[in-house]
Amino acid sequence: MTTGAAAIEILRAGALTTCQDVGRAGWAHLAVPPSGAADVPSWRLANQLAGNTPHTCALETTLNGVTLTSGRTVAVVVGGAPCPVTVNDQPEPWGQPVTVHPGDVLDVGVAEQGVRSYVAFSGGLYPKASLGSHSTCLLSGLGPDVLRKGDRIPLGPRPYQLPLPTQWPAPWPGIESNLVLKLYLGPRHDWLTAEAKDLLSHGEWRVSEHSNRVGLRLDGPALEHSRSDELPSEGIVTGSLQLPPNGKPVLFGPDHPTTGGYPVVGVVDRSGIAAAAQARPGTRVRFAVIDPPLWVE
Repeated sequence: MTTGAAAIEILRAGALTTCQDVGRAGWAHLAVPPSGAADVPSWRLANQLAGNTPHTCALETTLNGVTLTSGRTVAVVVGGAPCPVTVNDQPEPWGQPVTVHPGDVLDVGVAEQGVRSYVAFSGGLYPKASLGSHSTCLLSGLGPDVLRKGDRIPLGPRPYQLPLPTQWPAPWPGIESNLVLKLYLGPRHDWLTAEAKDLLSHGEWRVSEHSNRVGLRLDGPALEHSRSDELPSEGIVTGSLQLPPNGKPVLFGPDHPTTGGYPVVGVVDRSGIAAAAQARPGTRVRFAVIDPPLWVE
């Protein structure tokens, strides 16, 4: 990480803390995943409350937060998964701008609900960019490395003025304990047996502990293939529900591969992708299945 400019310094990296912005869409033809914030509404709101433009880079933490200090006075907003926030061991509000002075120690604690918290700084973060994005991609290795103790991340230009603490509750998205995800069938829903299609609409799965930013693995009833032949690799988008040979669905996240040879039987609505990004292992998942439209020639 760059050390010359005003920067934040990581004192405790947590389980998995990465830099995330809007991502690097448009490079799938070169096998580059989109990456970017897993819970886009929470990341965007944290930046807005910090006085930043919507595409600004922030930190994405996983489960047990991060501890850091800043080389200049900044307003910091911690949002996403609710968690305790302290500055120099003194409690500060979650979900609102908090002023951090040089040498202060900001601690983002263990998530009380959900998985991913977002830490936005006034002026934003400026780690190294790859293909126009500051986002870390776990699958391709593009962007900044996963953060470690001692890393320093440059801050962006000092804003004209720091945002003031809000006097009203910010509209943070809620964290769901059970998920019902709107699922649009296709493009390969015909690879499901009739029984599997019915099970997809009425069955229940649980989020596996082996899930990450690449995909949410779902434990539960297996969905049976209606065909045994091989499918040529096809394009994959965030929210794709892929069906491996074992019949256990995988819901792809922002660091997903851009192609795959297993059938994609449906795509989760965009509103459900953010909710899935906050689903802890063991969270119950069901699908509200929407049939594909009937096109008339």
